[in-house]
Amino acid sequence: MSCYVDTLKAGSPPVGIGGALQHTFPFTAIVGQDDLKLAVLLSVIDPAIGGVLITGHRGTAKSTAIRALADLLPPVKVVAGCPYRCDPSESSPDCPRCSNEPASKVQTQPVPVVDLPLGATEDRLVGSVDLERALVDGVQAFSPGLLAAAHRGFLYIDEVNLLEDHLVDLLLDVAASGRNVVEREGLSVRHPARFVLIGSGNPEEGDLRPQLLDRFGLHARIKTLHDIDQRVEVVRRRLAFENDAAAFVASFEKEQSALRKRLQKAINARPKVTLPDPALLLAAQLCDRLGIDGHRGELALTRAAVALAAYEGRKSADPALVARVAPLALAHRLRKDPLEPAADDERVKRVLDEALG
Repeated sequence: MSCYVDTLKAGSPPVGIGGALQHTFPFTAIVGQDDLKLAVLLSVIDPAIGGVLITGHRGTAKSTAIRALADLLPPVKVVAGCPYRCDPSESSPDCPRCSNEPASKVQTQPVPVVDLPLGATEDRLVGSVDLERALVDGVQAFSPGLLAAAHRGFLYIDEVNLLEDHLVDLLLDVAASGRNVVEREGLSVRHPARFVLIGSGNPEEGDLRPQLLDRFGLHARIKTLHDIDQRVEVVRRRLAFENDAAAFVASFEKEQSALRKRLQKAINARPKVTLPDPALLLAAQLCDRLGIDGHRGELALTRAAVALAAYEGRKSADPALVARVAPLALAHRLRKDPLEPAADDERVKRVLDEALG
């Protein structure tokens, strides 16, 4: 499905070859995989968490969940005519268009979920010279790339562990600064590029570079389902979707609508959720006992706990919520210890039990 479009938009199925609608498998129809779904939803509620990495066996709904995300996202207000979808309520000094012209009109657009193909070139990612305008009009103009398309949205990389090193370095720079700088062929352009990075991959096919691994706020490790009833339901739903996608999507619209409303309510409530000192203390203790370098761990952990509180309609993120999201926020930040037989998430749970006990 991703080969037909770069940007999947909420509420409007992508158009495929011949103009046929390409329906997306509903998020609420995914069976099991609670860690995956929770991590993705928390990143929607608070993009500042820092994105999500999803690793696991082949055929475990990793890419399905992300491509289903577009249909859940609430729309955003943008400056009309701006190719970077700048926020009309904020100044945009880095935007080539909005820094020179005042925001005259405002539009509402879906939040973009942009797919980065594994074989994408650097020009496709960062943007390049607009050859058509150069040949027809004789002027140098910039053609925005996928980073521009992902601004104020989500950039999804399937098989992120196989991404070329120079593209990984480029993504790290842009993700850290929130802006994309392009200087080539006589052009010098900078534009805003703030996005939530979501990656998925199979660790059996290659490891992720440590500097990229730490950039993800949450890490969901997905395993093949071993509950027979769930396995049967996975096959039943997939076959039903393939047999009549439109009818299958319609059958889950009630659940989809309820989740959209819940997400919007959580997004609105999150700034009002408090983080009491005991929860903050637990987050700091966990990171210290686990020997996690830097402070991204505490930040991701506390932000995820606050987002979870908002999602569950709570006014405060207590230590119990910090404990629930700790494996997602901390396991991928642990130093590798060849003498430690336990898996990373088990190490987090063990230290968590010690801290709470």
